[in-house]
Amino acid sequence: MKEYWEILRDLREDRDLKQITVARVLGTTQQVYSRYENGINEMPIRHLKTLCRYYGVSADYVLGLETKQERRP
Repeated sequence: MKEYWEILRDLREDRDLKQITVARVLGTTQQVYSRYENGINEMPIRHLKTLCRYYGVSADYVLGLETKQERRP
């Protein structure tokens, strides 16, 4: 089972986005976001919620509790 930071990286890379782009969506720096993707820092819930809306996926998917990636409205 993948860790959430691996899923976040996959979501970003599947959309050909750079870390700086996602960091700006979160209102943080590329360095901070990189630490989330590398599993160094825990991501705050507010950032998880923002990324779920941004990517159109459920929190269960990002957290690895659900294997099917469904687009959310």
